[in-house]
Amino acid sequence: MKVLVVGGGGREHSLCWKLSQSPMLGQLYCAPGNPGIEAIAQTFAIAADDVLALASFAADEGVDLTVVGPEVPLTLGLADSLAAAGRPVFGPGRHAAQLEGSKIFAKEFMLRHAIPTAAFEIAESIDEARRAASRFGFPVVLKADGLAAGKGVLIPRDETELEEALSALFTERRFGSSADRVVIEECLEGEEVSLIAVSDGRRVQRFTTAKDYKRIGEGDTGPNTGGMGAHSPSGVLDERAAAKLEADLLQVVLDGMRAEGHPFVGVLYAGLMLTADGPRVLEFNVRFGDPECQPLMLRLAGDLLPVLAAAAAGDFGEERLAFDEGAAACIVLASEGYPGAPAKGAEIEGLEVDTGLDTALFHAGTTRSEDGAVVVAGGRVLNACARGAHLEEALAAAYELADRVHWPGKVLRRDIGRRVLEGGTAE
Repeated sequence: MKVLVVGGGGREHSLCWKLSQSPMLGQLYCAPGNPGIEAIAQTFAIAADDVLALASFAADEGVDLTVVGPEVPLTLGLADSLAAAGRPVFGPGRHAAQLEGSKIFAKEFMLRHAIPTAAFEIAESIDEARRAASRFGFPVVLKADGLAAGKGVLIPRDETELEEALSALFTERRFGSSADRVVIEECLEGEEVSLIAVSDGRRVQRFTTAKDYKRIGEGDTGPNTGGMGAHSPSGVLDERAAAKLEADLLQVVLDGMRAEGHPFVGVLYAGLMLTADGPRVLEFNVRFGDPECQPLMLRLAGDLLPVLAAAAAGDFGEERLAFDEGAAACIVLASEGYPGAPAKGAEIEGLEVDTGLDTALFHAGTTRSEDGAVVVAGGRVLNACARGAHLEEALAAAYELADRVHWPGKVLRRDIGRRVLEGGTAE
């Protein structure tokens, strides 16, 4: 098969890494890719949001399956364009992608289908948002309606922080048109966990559990990021509970989308808060989580490609996901200044480390300088990932790999998984 992976981050590198191991694979393309992906796929300088160029490339090259990594091309209708060109695609159409592309669409969908989530109101001005926040009390959650690269969630804890958040959203326009409307919702307390599955439009197949860490600072402090680390298993949600959520939550979403005339094919990701009153949906994503995808790829046993191809064709048939019994971890190495204005251009040393099926160094925000050196090009730069017999072993190996890579201003959290290990794992 000829396979195209769309994107150029750590998630896409891990997908290419796993797909490259498939005996079904003939040719692997990636657009735009990154220096790490170059070693296992043929890369093309087509931006992930250039929908027309990507659809034309897939048609011209006779691509048998396109796997869309990021959310932006999905919300722009890449899957629809590929389908119109007669090319199979693993990823939802534009309407279904609103589950991630619009927080308001997702919240209203959850209301229609009785999916448990936080109470909320919608605001289109500072005054409306201020009144809604006063009804919920502090802390309160403010979410830009549209896409904001994982950074559009603000959680002010007092009046001063609320005014700063309102200014960022409505006055400074820090998130642009994504904050034309804002969701104001109650702040839920508990442990966060990621529930990720693939869908063929009628059925879901759940990945084993994973947990990511959004805050930039240790002890879950500082602003939200796209994710500073992840591990699988989650340690906070056992497999029996996850299986129940697969039936009671993920399948309900799938059935609801189909009933509304927009069958969902692709990755369905539910970000959950495990509250004292039961699981509540914080958000939906329509693609693999980043960095959750990376440890999940390490734990995935068998061949990923036939599962994705079957889903794109609309029927899993006999294809099934399977996972190793152990654990895997991912440590994100970021650039100084992230998630604000990350420093770029520093040359990265130590990339020649030996990796295999148990360890992997996935590139996220890297590029090549004019002299061919690999340099920092984004906020999240590299993902140091490892697999082990148990979570403690996987984390130790991932941190060891992370410490072998260097550049000025490298930033990482040293407490990924610590609370789970200290509190005991639920799996």
